[in-house]
Amino acid sequence: MSSLYERVGGELFFTELVGRFYKGVAADPVLRPLYPEELDAPKQHLTMFLEQYWGGPRTYSDQRGHPRLRMRHAPVLIGGAERDAWLRHMAAAVKAAGLDATDEQELLEYFEMAARSLENASG
Repeated sequence: MSSLYERVGGELFFTELVGRFYKGVAADPVLRPLYPEELDAPKQHLTMFLEQYWGGPRTYSDQRGHPRLRMRHAPVLIGGAERDAWLRHMAAAVKAAGLDATDEQELLEYFEMAARSLENASG
């Protein structure tokens, strides 16, 4: 059975997904202050992480070590508003990809779980 990475088109899919997501982030008054002024590095990190997670190359771990998502996000206060905004932009980016229903649902379920797991503040 092929990995989701292969089924959706590999690197190009994840680059485009992250690009769509960050267009939303760049214009979002809740999320934008949580990111550095320059978004190129976070875009690259998210793209590499997603590629690796979904069965692509291990570039993320090769360059950055173990993902340790909770630890890496701990300095940023992520409450309900931030979680919901992040998930809204990521879900829109996924839905805009035109995937088959099974792959779309797999991605959306993962992103919902990930967004909830990184929440570290009330509000």
